[in-house]
Amino acid sequence: MPDTIKTGTILIKDGTFLPDALRFESEPCATGWRLIKNLDGYGLGRKVPEAGWTFFWLAGEIKATIFGFDVQKTVRRAVKRILANLKPGKFNSLEITDVARKRFLGVRYVTVSAQSRHIQENAFLLQVKDHQEWDRAKLADV
Repeated sequence: MPDTIKTGTILIKDGTFLPDALRFESEPCATGWRLIKNLDGYGLGRKVPEAGWTFFWLAGEIKATIFGFDVQKTVRRAVKRILANLKPGKFNSLEITDVARKRFLGVRYVTVSAQSRHIQENAFLLQVKDHQEWDRAKLADV
């Protein structure tokens, strides 16, 4: 895992299809995830629409708190916990929104907050086939 995870860092799932205009340098971060280098959430948020694609924010913040003395090791462990606790969803990226270092009774800890993001060509997050599946699920509940 990279040495510097900070506010604005973007992680993207391995194998995510992106157009050539959205090629960027990345490095392995955790199993199934890569860290985008030299671009934060703001920079990627500007680059994606220039390529004609859409970069969504998905509702709900995800947090993990880890105790430890080495800040970067603790941050990496918190990010791994966030990734492990993610519900399988229709998103392909994650933005670190806050890294807070704190102390409680002399014990150091870090709280990492993240937000699910999604990069796709279409401007509509809910696709027709998703809507059909949702209708079938509602009918099954009746």
